[in-house]
Amino acid sequence: MKTFLDENFLLFTPTAEELFHRYAEKMPILDYHNHLPPDQIAQNITFENITQAWLKGDHYKWRAMRANGIDEHFITGSASDFEKFEKWAQTVPHTLGNPLYHWTHLELKRLFGINDLLTPASAKSIYEETSQRLRKDLPVKKILDHFNVKVLCTTDDPIDQLDFHRQLTAEKTDIKVLPTFRPDKAMMVEKAADFNQYLDSLQAATNIEINSWNKFCEAVRNRHDFFDGLGCRLSDHGLETFYAEDHKESEIVAIFSKARSGKDLELPDILKFKSACLIEFARLDAARNWTQQFHIGAIRNNSTRLYKLLGADSGADSVGDFAVARPMSRFLDKLDKENTLPKTIVYNLNPAWNEVFATMISNFNDGSVPGKMQFGGAWWFLDQKDGIEAQLKTLSNMGLLSRFVGMLTDSRSFLSFPRHEYFRRILCNLIGRDVENGELPNDIKWLGQTVQNICFHNAERYFQF
Repeated sequence: MKTFLDENFLLFTPTAEELFHRYAEKMPILDYHNHLPPDQIAQNITFENITQAWLKGDHYKWRAMRANGIDEHFITGSASDFEKFEKWAQTVPHTLGNPLYHWTHLELKRLFGINDLLTPASAKSIYEETSQRLRKDLPVKKILDHFNVKVLCTTDDPIDQLDFHRQLTAEKTDIKVLPTFRPDKAMMVEKAADFNQYLDSLQAATNIEINSWNKFCEAVRNRHDFFDGLGCRLSDHGLETFYAEDHKESEIVAIFSKARSGKDLELPDILKFKSACLIEFARLDAARNWTQQFHIGAIRNNSTRLYKLLGADSGADSVGDFAVARPMSRFLDKLDKENTLPKTIVYNLNPAWNEVFATMISNFNDGSVPGKMQFGGAWWFLDQKDGIEAQLKTLSNMGLLSRFVGMLTDSRSFLSFPRHEYFRRILCNLIGRDVENGELPNDIKWLGQTVQNICFHNAERYFQF
């Protein structure tokens, strides 16, 4: 019987063990998509306790606590930090089989050297020990350094002035912290009042009077240029599906004018406007040699109760089942025909779509860049052992695993970087198993280099940071 979380955790063959310990384990981290707050990095904050570092903003844990019958008072409410941690400790034993159980104990082990299981009985001692360490000698920059993070890309709205990114750039530290351009709110025209409020903010950020479609595009381009000047090399879009409705320029001009005047739009016009925006954003990315990312398939804010209480990203999202293949094809094909298709990563949230995504993007590789079109890493609800394995197997079967740009945290916690280790162990185990089964040659040097490429070097070359 293997020991829980020993040095060969998730490694089930000698070849897997060699690949991980000799080639993957010490590779640096390039985390090209996360939701860490840049102000906390620039200010190098010190967390008062582990609740602040671990539970605040982590809707993965919130969902588990609610499922365990924990009252919201102890999750996002006014309970003390220790009370919230106690309730999380009560929940952890019930997360067996969930990646939260693995992540929780990997993070305790890797950052704090704690091998004890988190239970109600150990909660007080673990809370005191971790909180003391965080206060004493683990400000966030030291945490990043501990996990060997070399590049970290945050997720930022176009209207953000990026003051903290400018501060971090001026410091010239060993860790690059770069912004990512996420213009989702700029295309949310469903509610005219909210859309116009956002355009007013965009107008203030650019000093451009946004009174027409052309001026809107000019303002977005202004912010795109600004982000590029601070090292941004990626955009990101969180969408239910792709938008690729046929439209004429004159139609978009009229639709924009109607929305800007405060009138709500009908669904056909909403879809046309979103389609026009996506094409415009992609063209900007192509011109700057950025990579566009698409996180597709979440149905968000399902609980009206939680949305009214906490807003978005509160743990009330789930896997959707939208139509994706045809609009994805039309969107990518339009850009491909006009030679404005940037490097692209698509992340899938519905496991039934794995083959759809993997085969669709391969239609649009053009020989200009190895792995130009990427089937992104297992995302959100799929970021667990089965989901990671399924993504890697699908990519292997339908494309080139060796050109994969690897894992990311997509996290709001500075303690989440062991997720890279989790991914690397699963990757090495899959390859090692194929070697042991005679499905791959026992060429450790070649396989080890491939593993290191997937862990770090492919992303380093692909993004050109």
